[in-house]
Amino acid sequence: MKQFLLSATALALTAFAAPASAADALTLQLKWVTQGQFAGYYVAKEKGYYDEAGLDVTIKPGGPDIAPEQVIAGGGADVIVDWMPAALAAREKGLPLVNIAQPFKKSGMELTCRKDTGIAAPQDFKGKTLGVWFSGNEYPFLSWMSKLKLPTEGGAEGVTVIKQGFNVDPLIQKQADCISTMTYNEYWQVIDAGIPAEELTVFKYEDQGVATLEDGLYVLEPSLKDAAMVDKLARFVKASMKGWAYAAENPDEAAGIVLDNDTTGAQTEEHQKRMVGEIVKLVDGSDGTLDTASAENTVAVLMGGGSDPVITRKPEGAWTSAVTDKAKTLN
Repeated sequence: MKQFLLSATALALTAFAAPASAADALTLQLKWVTQGQFAGYYVAKEKGYYDEAGLDVTIKPGGPDIAPEQVIAGGGADVIVDWMPAALAAREKGLPLVNIAQPFKKSGMELTCRKDTGIAAPQDFKGKTLGVWFSGNEYPFLSWMSKLKLPTEGGAEGVTVIKQGFNVDPLIQKQADCISTMTYNEYWQVIDAGIPAEELTVFKYEDQGVATLEDGLYVLEPSLKDAAMVDKLARFVKASMKGWAYAAENPDEAAGIVLDNDTTGAQTEEHQKRMVGEIVKLVDGSDGTLDTASAENTVAVLMGGGSDPVITRKPEGAWTSAVTDKAKTLN
């Protein structure tokens, strides 16, 4: 009996001395507030995919006063969700951002116009007032106007640009002839505000040949020199894309998970369900692998800004397949 007690005690001490390894902490900074746009990450956390990958992931919502580039530069995040135009512009200015994965295959950006303005084609923008988001979101628009040879300083031969808030008020109140919208968000706000689809003309950036990559995952270049960090990022990407796949198969449940994580209470069930349904069309079954042709097209669009291009030279080292390649080897 005494020997049994000693053995049991030894086992207990051994178990106490060798605890299970702690999960690796990782912080993700979103580009915008908690909403269906980021459903895959919330699903991955809720469903335990990050736990299974040995990760303790903190998801930080964004907002109108939060620039992901500044957050990661200040050490407030390990990974950020960002649009490639903003990331490349920041990289050219000295912040070494690198795209490690590209969950979104397609752009959701559009320009939505009232039909009663007489705008039926891009050539009709001349002399019109267009609402544009700034804080890095204006780059694709400015490149498009340059391609159309339309000055953005106003006048009969150009377009008047107004700085659009993250709402659709300028179109509703007829302060602008067209406004910036996303397929998954503001377009539906216009519809919900009482303007039916048949009274709108929509120009998708994808159709106009000026689409740029959106909602990629970016890290600072020095972190990629650490093999342990690359391994952690690969596990993060693998688990995140598993979350996106689940969201695509279960959009209503994914919307519910997003709502559960919205501490502001600002989102509605109907809007989030619709948003997730549109977002998964942009992800389109991606495993996170960046299509280099799409990245190079983004660069071409940004360099095509005439006398004032978004970036002035082709970037080197702005994206890598090291993380997604490693993610594909994981079980």
